[in-house]
Amino acid sequence: MLMDQATFCTTKPSKPGAAPSQLPPREPSVFVHSAAICETSAVGDGTRIWAFAHILDGAVIGRHCNIAGQVFIEGGVHVGDRVTIKNGAMLFKGVTIEDDAFIGPGVVFTNDRFPRSPRMPEAADRYASERSWLTTTTVRRGAAIGAGAVIVPGVIIGAYATVGAGAVVTHNVPEHRLVAGNPARDLGWVCLCGARLPDSYYCTACGRRYRLHDGTVRRVE
Repeated sequence: MLMDQATFCTTKPSKPGAAPSQLPPREPSVFVHSAAICETSAVGDGTRIWAFAHILDGAVIGRHCNIAGQVFIEGGVHVGDRVTIKNGAMLFKGVTIEDDAFIGPGVVFTNDRFPRSPRMPEAADRYASERSWLTTTTVRRGAAIGAGAVIVPGVIIGAYATVGAGAVVTHNVPEHRLVAGNPARDLGWVCLCGARLPDSYYCTACGRRYRLHDGTVRRVE
């Protein structure tokens, strides 16, 4: 979802004490829990932001997203449509999450390869310009990142890839790839549906077929 496609939120946060069960199904407007802080107006229709989440001004959130409690999203983050971000995830400036991605609880994205306190006099010159330190990260469409994973800045996680819980991702992850561990290492391939593919590249969970081509798997129609 591009920034100029965002539907700006024109609704107020929910009334104190409002329960999820009191909300109409598939509410087309934005829901912001009374205990959440949403400082950006660039939030797409149908998105729900739950208690104690904090979204800073300058963040762009797509349509029909679900942002759980204790999530922190810094300005300069772009989140696409139908994205799920679970409790306690932290997304800092320079992170882009494309449509239909899943970010598990406690996932941490970083954006500085060699961090120092910007308030330290010896680091002042480096932090005078974002170009000197800010490193971007992208999660492609439909990818899933498991609970507690740490994403080192500068990587691209490919479409429909899966990152295992607790992994530390230090390199690019090809589309449909399954990685886990510290540092994350390749363990196989995953289907569009999320199931792990056997050596035959036939998904026993949904029946989709794949073939290995140019270092990744491609679906056979």
